[in-house]
Amino acid sequence: MTEDELLLREAETIVTAIGRMFPGLCEVVLHDLRNPEHAIRAIENNLSGRSVGDPATELGVARIQDPHYPNIIQNYAGTFPDGRPTKSTSIGIRNSKGDYVGAVCLNLDVSLFATVARSLHNLVRTDEQEQSFTESLRARTTGELRAMVEDYAARRGHTPRSLDSAEKKKLVRLLRDEGFLDVKNAVRTLTDILGVSRATVYNYVK
Repeated sequence: MTEDELLLREAETIVTAIGRMFPGLCEVVLHDLRNPEHAIRAIENNLSGRSVGDPATELGVARIQDPHYPNIIQNYAGTFPDGRPTKSTSIGIRNSKGDYVGAVCLNLDVSLFATVARSLHNLVRTDEQEQSFTESLRARTTGELRAMVEDYAARRGHTPRSLDSAEKKKLVRLLRDEGFLDVKNAVRTLTDILGVSRATVYNYVK
């Protein structure tokens, strides 16, 4: 077995262990940078929908092209394909020649923590009246829509996807009344956040 293959095999074991330690929270991916067109060698706790054999990311390509690229890129922001925010770290793997042969990438789903943070804020808040949503003359954004959905769920001790159908219907109608459904890509964003189909969202509106 070559040195490069041994390094990647050991890294694969580490990827499996880390991913299984944080189920549902942190995606861990091993990239084989010797084969950028089919770089993903292992993926544990898959949150991005990628598969083994998929190509390298932009960061992976940058490592391949630049031998002086930093070994560790830590705590940078990103997003999953469905729009959920991530906090990511990428760790390069070099062989004895100093060449990058692989990379281990960790992608933490921080959207779950946003919900928890809102729940804790509501728990410790004192002497405040429940505030209705304030009127604004500026255009709504999908970021504000996502924040409103997470806040609505947190106030009820849930994540957006764990709300029951009655609460989801009530939420969608509230969003409609507040003008959020007029935002570009609002329905698609809601299907991702709530885990329902487009048809279900339209049915809730009726």
